[in-house]
Amino acid sequence: MTDTQAIRDLANKHLWMPIRSWTDMGERGEPIVIDRADGIRVVDTDGHEWIDVNGGYSSVSAGYGHIEIAEAMRDQMKQLSYWPEGTTTPPLAQLVRKLAELAPGDLERVWPVSGGSEANETALKIARGYHRRHGDVGRYKVISLKGTYHGGTGVTMWLGRPAGITLEDYEPEYPGLVYAPLPNSYRCERGGENASDCAVRCIKALEDIILFQGPDTIVAIIAETVCSSLGAAVPGDEYWPMLRQICDKYGILLIDDEVVCGFGRTGKMFGVEHWDVVPDIMTVAKGLSSSYLPVGATITSGDVADAFVGEGNAFKQALTYGGHPVSAVVALKNIEIIETRGMVENSAKMGEYFLGQLQELKEKHSIVGDVRGLGLLMGIELVADRETKERFPDSLRIGERLVEKFRSHGLLLRTMGTIIQLGPPLLITQNDVDEIVRGLDAAIGEIETEL
Repeated sequence: MTDTQAIRDLANKHLWMPIRSWTDMGERGEPIVIDRADGIRVVDTDGHEWIDVNGGYSSVSAGYGHIEIAEAMRDQMKQLSYWPEGTTTPPLAQLVRKLAELAPGDLERVWPVSGGSEANETALKIARGYHRRHGDVGRYKVISLKGTYHGGTGVTMWLGRPAGITLEDYEPEYPGLVYAPLPNSYRCERGGENASDCAVRCIKALEDIILFQGPDTIVAIIAETVCSSLGAAVPGDEYWPMLRQICDKYGILLIDDEVVCGFGRTGKMFGVEHWDVVPDIMTVAKGLSSSYLPVGATITSGDVADAFVGEGNAFKQALTYGGHPVSAVVALKNIEIIETRGMVENSAKMGEYFLGQLQELKEKHSIVGDVRGLGLLMGIELVADRETKERFPDSLRIGERLVEKFRSHGLLLRTMGTIIQLGPPLLITQNDVDEIVRGLDAAIGEIETEL
């Protein structure tokens, strides 16, 4: 029997947890100590079972407990645990070939990394290096969309300036970063009346920003196909094709951040496939290994990669764990499971069903202002007034109270203020969805009654 309190005390004494203070967690009897998991469910050291509605960080795509992944990991470790500098391994060669096969269009050259932040940092470095090698030395600016999240490292943490993340401690802001409106149709910054109108208006605003900044100063535009950090803000269908056209018009590289959306999360293998658009650079992580081991990749077109060919022209970066053979084996086995068990198709099917259930929840509870999503990436936004979309004041601590209510109904999921984010494992069933919705219904109803 595990001594839960002893482990909790150790964590609160030495572990630096994200977002929360260890003193606050200690006072609340946290953190929950997770001991084992299977499918979409986890069990803590006291034997309580929970549904992990977010699947880690919307990252445990294939679900917990796949023994074959653990066995592949063990076998590779027994055979080769690392590799000498300047060499490669069979698993890595097989993985980059698989990624080139899966990626849309002419995305074919893979730079292995350890996770999403590294993938996006690498993408920005490649983009800047690409333009310099083409003589565009005046290009250094990067455009991102307001409110999006692309990582927690030096440059990536500034991209999008996501709400709820305090960046003042790390000022001054990284130079050359420019922000454009996000096509969030529920709260369209440009006043769009629907998803299509919002998309077109945001693209017009983006082009105005490019012209104001000077097209010959812009290196790249980076965007998530669906904005996960704002509760699955799905752009109108016009947005991504027009974004591709804008980039082509002004010679700007398009970076598609698929760290969350990739590997079936949106009901396609990659989110950008919903709009038949091929970016110049695509970044992946999370669902690449379903978080069984840290792994990610930056995937570029042949044209972008060819800029780094030749004597003394290499892209000079080395990441100690990028391309690790054990991580590569895990990623390959994970992709095999996702493909052979129809998880991408299940994401589309269950996502449609889930969203329909959430629509019914909206009709039942007046504080639900919006439900949205694509595949199994969804969000619920709570409001004080549905007609005006007025937000609840921070003093009501709606997000914190929701988390506590969810736990009382056996659900582990996070909020960004009054936005509830949902990204369960892709093997979720209709019965699982119904159970989650019952918990959401009860928790939101309790908050509604208290208000």
